[in-house]
Amino acid sequence: MSTTTPRETFLDRIGIPHSLRWGFLGVLVFMTGNGTESNFISPHIEAVLGSPEATVATIITGYSLAVLVASYLSGALADLWGPRRVMTLGVAVWVVFEVLFLLSLQIGSLPLVAATYFLRGFGYPLFAFAFLVWINVVTPYSRNGVAVGWFYVMFTGGLPTLGSLFALGMIPAFGGSTGGETAAMVGSTALVVAGYLIARFGVHEPHATQRLAPAGETTGQVLTAGLRLTAANPKILMGFLVRLINTAPQYGMFIILPTVIAVDLGWGQSRWLTMTVFVYATNILVNAVFGAVGDRWGWRRTVQWFGVFGSAVGLLLWWYVPQLVPAGSTWGFWVSVAAGCVFGCLLAGFVPMGAIMPALAPDHQGAAMAMYTTAAGGAAFLGSGVVALMLALGTGNVGVVWAFVALYAAAFVMVSFLNVPQDAPEPRAAVATPVKETS
Repeated sequence: MSTTTPRETFLDRIGIPHSLRWGFLGVLVFMTGNGTESNFISPHIEAVLGSPEATVATIITGYSLAVLVASYLSGALADLWGPRRVMTLGVAVWVVFEVLFLLSLQIGSLPLVAATYFLRGFGYPLFAFAFLVWINVVTPYSRNGVAVGWFYVMFTGGLPTLGSLFALGMIPAFGGSTGGETAAMVGSTALVVAGYLIARFGVHEPHATQRLAPAGETTGQVLTAGLRLTAANPKILMGFLVRLINTAPQYGMFIILPTVIAVDLGWGQSRWLTMTVFVYATNILVNAVFGAVGDRWGWRRTVQWFGVFGSAVGLLLWWYVPQLVPAGSTWGFWVSVAAGCVFGCLLAGFVPMGAIMPALAPDHQGAAMAMYTTAAGGAAFLGSGVVALMLALGTGNVGVVWAFVALYAAAFVMVSFLNVPQDAPEPRAAVATPVKETS
């Protein structure tokens, strides 16, 4: 294998490793397919099965639990098998159980819907977060923050932004209502497969199928490394909890806001999907920016003030502004969209957490990233779990929102303890020796 250092390209300079460029595109396309249903799946299941909101919230919580488990496995299995094999497993799981989920909806079986949707939850974390591990292995330490930012440009660009835009076109094109929604989910499967094919055949980077874990570690040691590291290092635990809280409100709002915006406030499904596109398009535009801000201003400070404090303020604006403007009014809708965009923008302030976690344990970066990806996937479980719990307690949607604000307050305190030396020597030279690209 040649050890010639490749010429630095424009993509390298802006934080996207040139050797992984097609993988970033693959993540965008894959997550567009995965995100197609994100803003109508809850009311869709309610309408098709005639199930109450609390039951559907429980189904989505089960799905999110699968996402949490798969997010941990994505890091651990990438260490064992190499990231490409884990990504292949992820797309296979996604496609098989999406087909079974749609068939379960057609026959109207609540148990089968719950089981197949739960199992499909293992798919996207294995694909997306295995690629994030790959990014962490290849990217120089000094650009890690911005590289993670670009990953989230692609991740959020698909889920929910372009996914919602795809749904916005597909649903009316196929007759609207639940029939159009079903057609959109069928179409999303093609996008998932296309995203995988782009990443599979476009990336020729040597770590694709290499074991990343130390040679002397057993399979059991690799699979439990993240859990053992968390038990031994309180800062890893705090970083895990901060990342868990990070996007939990996003997933919670996906459950409660579709009905509030579309039905209760009279703006309709198309405007709710339009709002989602704008809110998360704003997030896309600044993800890489906040990665660069973190690299220069400080990862911890960026997360604490822009990510935690800013997102809490943005969340309150996104909830209360629609309640204060005239329901159904056009100008009120756009003011509400602007309020949501504040949340979408400042949510990107959490991007440097993807650089903080491995920096907290430079000698166990794979284990640290396993916990980071677990938290990233677990945010969906926490978000839907908070909704299910608060609705069961009878607090209503307002209680859900303030529960998320309380979690942000806890994250603000924990971030204070996550100082890392950003000028430390390059920590991954042993595993990421520059090589000449083979493509």
